[in-house]
Amino acid sequence: MKFFSGFSLQNESYLFENYIKKSDYNVCGFSYGAIKALEYVKKELENGVRVDTLQLFSPAFFQSKDTKFKRLQLMAYRKNEDVYLNQFLNSCFYPYGKKIVERSITVIDELEELLNYKWDIELLKNLSDKGIDIEVYLGGEDSIVDAEEAKELFKDVATVTYIKEANHFLQLN
Repeated sequence: MKFFSGFSLQNESYLFENYIKKSDYNVCGFSYGAIKALEYVKKELENGVRVDTLQLFSPAFFQSKDTKFKRLQLMAYRKNEDVYLNQFLNSCFYPYGKKIVERSITVIDELEELLNYKWDIELLKNLSDKGIDIEVYLGGEDSIVDAEEAKELFKDVATVTYIKEANHFLQLN
């Protein structure tokens, strides 16, 4: 199993143990890591590597946000990275208690990428047509991404599990 971490995070896969399929042929990612997981699978398939399942936990989904929102996020990050990241993590855990997570070194390019990433529905369909099971997990109480918009995008190419009371980390309490 290969896991890709979320923006500014590392070693948070333990939070998804109840969902992660334990297989050498499983690729999964959380939030920003979901983008990286999809791009990784795309490259691996070009190289003939076997992938059975792609699991996307609370995929970073900002393509429905306007330019002003994205510009404000980048301005806040540039103004004070630590304050921005602390507020970001608090929002990820809202409305439940914060768990222990490790931060990684971040760069603004990563934030720009996740804010501007456009999910390629044709790529996802292609992967599905090749027999890759795509699973998307979304929390109804997610205060980071628009889970309803994401559900609409992914529903035709993936098995979408919508956990009504869950936050961005898919926590229920």
